[in-house]
Amino acid sequence: MSENLPSRKWLQVWPWLAAALTGVLTVLCFAPFEQTWICWIALTPLLAAVWFSGEGTKRRWLRDLFLGYLAGVIFFWGVFSWLHTVTVPGMVIVGLYMGVYFALWAWLAGLLRPRKPLPAPPPRSNAWPTSQPNDSPPEARSPWLNSFRNLGLALVLASGWVALEWVRSWMFSGWGWNGLGVPLHDVLPIIQIAEITGVAGLSFIVAFSNVIGVATVRRFTIESRIRVRRPHYDFTLTLAAIVGLCGYGLRQLQMPAETEPLQIAAVQANIPRDEKFSPEFQSKIFAQFERLTHVGLATQPPPQLIIWPESSTPAPALLEQSNYRFVMDLAASIKTDLLLGTIDADEGGDYNAALLVSAGGEKIQVYRKLHLVPFGEYVPGRHTVPFISSIVGDQVPADFTPGKEATVFNLTNAAVKVAPLICFEDTLGELTRRFVLRGANLLANVTNDGWFLRSAGSQQHLANAVFRCVETRRPMARAANTGVTCFVNRFGRVTQVLRDSEGSQFTEGVLTGEVAVPTDGQMTFYVRHGELFAKICGGVALLFLLTQLPRLVRRKAR
Repeated sequence: MSENLPSRKWLQVWPWLAAALTGVLTVLCFAPFEQTWICWIALTPLLAAVWFSGEGTKRRWLRDLFLGYLAGVIFFWGVFSWLHTVTVPGMVIVGLYMGVYFALWAWLAGLLRPRKPLPAPPPRSNAWPTSQPNDSPPEARSPWLNSFRNLGLALVLASGWVALEWVRSWMFSGWGWNGLGVPLHDVLPIIQIAEITGVAGLSFIVAFSNVIGVATVRRFTIESRIRVRRPHYDFTLTLAAIVGLCGYGLRQLQMPAETEPLQIAAVQANIPRDEKFSPEFQSKIFAQFERLTHVGLATQPPPQLIIWPESSTPAPALLEQSNYRFVMDLAASIKTDLLLGTIDADEGGDYNAALLVSAGGEKIQVYRKLHLVPFGEYVPGRHTVPFISSIVGDQVPADFTPGKEATVFNLTNAAVKVAPLICFEDTLGELTRRFVLRGANLLANVTNDGWFLRSAGSQQHLANAVFRCVETRRPMARAANTGVTCFVNRFGRVTQVLRDSEGSQFTEGVLTGEVAVPTDGQMTFYVRHGELFAKICGGVALLFLLTQLPRLVRRKAR
């Protein structure tokens, strides 16, 4: 009996280790590790734990939930570990909440757990001979051997995964960063499908492939025992779909477009976060921005647009006299369009805002940020839940007010209209498309990212942002206080990045270059219809639950 004790313990422990392994593998897909290939197998340990363990366990569905929750908490704590630079309690709560989405997916996978093959029925005297005799082993009738059943299994689970990512992107204000398809951000051929499906399409194909991967391994195992080989249509069709997506992407990468060249200078001041809003450093900050702006102006050909990052001025540029005079005097002297981030206010509240100052300071356009960062720009439930403010401490002493309109800026170059996205607004597909529907043909992101010091936060921010270019077929210019200042073309390719002599992106400097701005006004399927693909996936998952859940519950009860 003691000899069987280690094997018994291993049977109890391995599913939890497998779930934890899925959490670790998914973390490795993202910055700073960037092991893109792992996303194609990251979910397989969790699926194996749900499907191939716990036989005879009471309340097996609850066990499935906890296996998924363990994987999810490890993933979100690992991938968002850079939040500790702002708030450790906030990082802990984010992981504990978001782990629920993995748990629900594991529960769904458990519902779809293939049945064990039953013994063959006794032969009938008048039955015709078949290719599979009644005395064949039960494994020969395993549902894993049915290619089309495996494809249906993958369809429902991939749809469920996409639906949960979509809900995560808007539930409780939403934080849709680092979906399963985001690790593919630099695989240009395959990500071009985002112009139709958004990132949801990529998450779908990755989740689908993970399910087919487990089914294929299980199928090979069974076939090696019964010594029967059948065509693997499920595996073949999945590979064909991936190749087809790459073929579509390669074709799109060759498609020409009417463009207008625009010279841009993006300023990265690299101001420490403890100096950024301090009055004693105001003169130093003014001198720094003036110097870097003139560095950008000295390039040939000279820039037509200069971009400063989020909250460039220590005080509100339109409300505080010295900050106003600095911006307007500089704009008058350079006579170039100047886009900058600042704080704005009126009787309705305080706003995180962007300004476009043109015509030598005579024309000012204002955009007030629409989507605020929870626990970054406001504290949900601050006035109803007493302890909630302590999560972020004094980092958010008061709440910003969201803006009301997706304002598109008109440059002096009339052919270019700018979507002024602030901070992590460039990670929101539904928000970005609102600007494009209003005529924007250049995405400009002003961000800080200095809150997260020299962590992977800024790299993950960019990885999520590049999909906005593919979805809308609009290029992007990003100016960060520190982090990643870069230009991205309409295919999602990062064409230029500001780095120092040692290759670090956390530096002071100016990035200058030419951006090809499309002028044909074409709207992609995604711009016209938004997250339609994700909603269809949600419909598929919901339809399955409504039609099949009662039957599955009755079957398990029997």
